[in-house]
Amino acid sequence: MDAEPSPTHAIVVTTATGSRAEADRIAEHLVSKRLAACVQVSPIASCYRWRGAVERADEWLCTIKTRADRFAAVESAVRALHSYDVPELLATRVWAGGADYLAWIASETESMPSTETSSEP
Repeated sequence: MDAEPSPTHAIVVTTATGSRAEADRIAEHLVSKRLAACVQVSPIASCYRWRGAVERADEWLCTIKTRADRFAAVESAVRALHSYDVPELLATRVWAGGADYLAWIASETESMPSTETSSEP
């Protein structure tokens, strides 16, 4: 097996929510706190086993682009904002990607000094 990713290595974290509003709230929080560079929110249909029964649900998938060293903070934030007893929290290592996109993920998830302002127009 390959070595562990470096702390700044890009990862994709996924979680699913029961409503669009909840997914949007999680996405906004993660991006505004620089825990994620981007969160994509997509409708999905899920089939899963829960408490001994097979369940089906319409859910909203959050695909979170971040860095390995941000995972613990992402996990903590998602758990605090999520309504599920056991929220999905899966991190997948990014093995390759566009160098400019990976650099963007790294730069957008760096902590900003409190005196610095946003670079948005």
